[in-house]
Amino acid sequence: MLTTESPSRAFDAIVLGGSYAGLSAALPLARARRRVLVIDAGVRRNRFAATSHNFLGQDGRAPAAIAADGRSQLMAYPTVQWVDDTAVQATAAAGAFAVSVTAGDTFTARRLVLATGVVDDLPPLEGLAERWGRHVFHCPYCHGYELDQGRIGVLAFGPLAFHHAMMLPDWGQVTLFTNAAFEPEPEQRAALTARGVVTEAVPVRRIVDAATVELADGRQLPMDGLFAMGRTHMAGPAAEQLGCAFDEGPMGTFIRTDPLTKETTVPGVFACGDAARAAGSVALAAGDGVMAGVGAHQSLIFR
Repeated sequence: MLTTESPSRAFDAIVLGGSYAGLSAALPLARARRRVLVIDAGVRRNRFAATSHNFLGQDGRAPAAIAADGRSQLMAYPTVQWVDDTAVQATAAAGAFAVSVTAGDTFTARRLVLATGVVDDLPPLEGLAERWGRHVFHCPYCHGYELDQGRIGVLAFGPLAFHHAMMLPDWGQVTLFTNAAFEPEPEQRAALTARGVVTEAVPVRRIVDAATVELADGRQLPMDGLFAMGRTHMAGPAAEQLGCAFDEGPMGTFIRTDPLTKETTVPGVFACGDAARAAGSVALAAGDGVMAGVGAHQSLIFR
């Protein structure tokens, strides 16, 4: 429901997604005294992680605390309203946009910012999903340091495992589990050996304990942390409903945007954060959001 007692249904801009990118997009619009609505279901991509890193001034803080502080600061601006709900339909007509939520309400705005994020499609390996963000990770820069140069396993689900395995020796002692999903070329194998990476060819059966890899032959190899690269898909349908163009990244599609304004291929629709990047982080999402918010605001003036 709306956080104001007398809710409006028409806004200058609607921001879909109230995590780091969406909050950062709404803030410059609010500071320009524009009427802004944020619609958010409260499901952040990094909700499984205990701490967030590489965000200057916030390093080591809980992701939920960063998001809560951001929401509190944004909602101090009187022109901002918030809906705790999921956007299920977005349409464009006559130079404006309409967004409907699961509760049945429909809101309109002159500009739309998509900060919906993405969903991680985890590989179907027993024990992986329940350890995601806690003992199994995808970003070395976010979680590698805390492994304290210990034993790190890379679970291969495709050729991107080579990239992971080449990077991670800077954070610990690496074993690449090729898992019948990736066979390094001779040049790649030589490069891995030069980086000190041990290659294990026996397929992985499951993950047990904190981060122990159980192989098909029954061996159990304890690790201090594991890394895996899966695929992603859009967390919301709005970009596709509106006809935005997509680009293909190494982990999945992302919304195509102008590099400066973050406007999509649909005029008046802007996108930011993980939904509009080949790869992302909290800091990149926040920066993207500012660019999208500024781009949306200036488009209200100069068109």
